[in-house]
Amino acid sequence: MKNLFHLGNLSVQEIMCILDQAKEFKQGMVYEELKGKKIANLFFEPSTRTQYSFIVAEENLGILPTNFNVESSSVKKGESLYDTVKTFEMIGYDGIVIRHPATNYYKELENINIPIISGGDGIGNHPTQSLLDLMTISEEFKKFEGLKIAFIGDIMHSRVAHTNIHIMRRLGMEVFTSGPFELDDFSSDYIDYETAIETMDILMFLRVQYERHGVDVTFSKEKYHESYGLTEERVKKMKPNAIIMHPAPYNRGVELSDYSVECEKSRIMKQMQNGVYIRMAVLKRAFEKE
Repeated sequence: MKNLFHLGNLSVQEIMCILDQAKEFKQGMVYEELKGKKIANLFFEPSTRTQYSFIVAEENLGILPTNFNVESSSVKKGESLYDTVKTFEMIGYDGIVIRHPATNYYKELENINIPIISGGDGIGNHPTQSLLDLMTISEEFKKFEGLKIAFIGDIMHSRVAHTNIHIMRRLGMEVFTSGPFELDDFSSDYIDYETAIETMDILMFLRVQYERHGVDVTFSKEKYHESYGLTEERVKKMKPNAIIMHPAPYNRGVELSDYSVECEKSRIMKQMQNGVYIRMAVLKRAFEKE
């Protein structure tokens, strides 16, 4: 049984193995060892791409998925996360996928004896999103060493940025942050936004997570787009082989213009597609022997 809560305890070799297996799944590899296993998808926060790509990944592998409904569950009666997950273990589920608003929620689950895969924890980590980002970059550039990437936007509240910044540095990438100072945690060298547009190999835009601020941020959506949005004019200033990425959901007219979402430099749709194959590889790994 192999849990996946963050990438920090995986070696570079293990990460590359997951990427390689995801690419094999994308090329049509068939794997039937998990057929008939039961997975419960426990999403305590709204999700489209992560939740449903896990479901597709499970179905592709012959796994029987169950989608947990928080609103009709005993969570509404005060049941703890541990007791909810333990219930699924005891009634016969083989594994669990969890997204939860609490950072490091998995520390409550040390006595669970079936594999758990994180679909995101608070503002902490989002391991499968990072892996699909790495897969997309690998397909594009065939390497990581020496590539320059800037994360632009709400760094402070982004589990995607927190996961990616750490692992991308380990892989030899040069990592920068940009955007509003009040949304940056300065975990990487800050770079002026207009300079980032012209010099980066990869621009990774992040949604302003208004729901995590508690209060409205001090700038309007219109002002944000004017100052930090990716417009058609800015796309034209990017390096010839540079690409645009975004973990989604994205806000059109805020961090991205309609044009930039699906222009020739955008790899956002490929990120979504690769999410299925990465999650197939992670599910395969979860049931491999230690």
